[in-house]
Amino acid sequence: MLLQRSTIQLLRFKFSFFLLPVYLFALSLVPQINIGRAALVFFLLHFLIYPSSNGYNSYMDRDEASIGGIKNPLQPTKQLFLTSVLMDVLACVIALFISPITLVLVLLYLVFSRLYSYRGIRLKRYPIIGFLTVILNQGGTTFFLVYHAVSSNLTLTIPWDGVLISTLLIGGFYPITQIYQHEQDAKDGVNTISMMLGKRGTFIFCVVLYSISFGLLFFHFYQLNQMNSFFVVQILFAPVIVYFLNWFMQVWKDNTKADFDHTMKMNWLASTCTNIAFGVLIFLNHK
Repeated sequence: MLLQRSTIQLLRFKFSFFLLPVYLFALSLVPQINIGRAALVFFLLHFLIYPSSNGYNSYMDRDEASIGGIKNPLQPTKQLFLTSVLMDVLACVIALFISPITLVLVLLYLVFSRLYSYRGIRLKRYPIIGFLTVILNQGGTTFFLVYHAVSSNLTLTIPWDGVLISTLLIGGFYPITQIYQHEQDAKDGVNTISMMLGKRGTFIFCVVLYSISFGLLFFHFYQLNQMNSFFVVQILFAPVIVYFLNWFMQVWKDNTKADFDHTMKMNWLASTCTNIAFGVLIFLNHK
């Protein structure tokens, strides 16, 4: 069966790039990596779990205006729903092949991502609960899954600071992705954390969370006497800070600057710089 153009578009494979930093960060902290399982987990997350969650969300939302990574979304069909289910089943089979704990974590992720979107429950309607669902799923749960699954001994001794930093990094990133969708979300009966905070408040909130996450990163590397790694992250993240502050000043003067194009530029820049930074840390820690 050939996939329809709308199905391929709404699975949003490119969006997985925005979530890659958590995977790379976890990889950089694992003392001994099992390369085969690391490749399998990469495929599991970025080609199955994230796209299937995107597809299910689009099937429920049926967006007519811009969504994350897509300026003009096509309308979903039944094929999108069936494809997301098939991807979920395949993800669970692969997870069980890795370990029972991996399967539990994958099921946890899938269940909450569906509760987030499903019309009968729709956690995304509630700003705090919806926000926590996303950052705990895409942050802490994903870090735990990756760290456990790629470690040579399938460890369950997971660094708490890594879980918290990952959660906060997603928390500082996610509200910005909602900032141009206030009107569309309101029409759909959804009240996001960004809507609750307002456009200016969203920027301030993200600054606070990113500041806390980088403070924890400092503490983590200081404890390990690896301050060079911390400075590498800071240097590579500098372009993001410059763009963010410049955009923030524009939005402060003119709310219409909180639009799709600026948001996507911010997403691509932040993800690229963060991925490079954590990629360098992997090299430094495992050379």
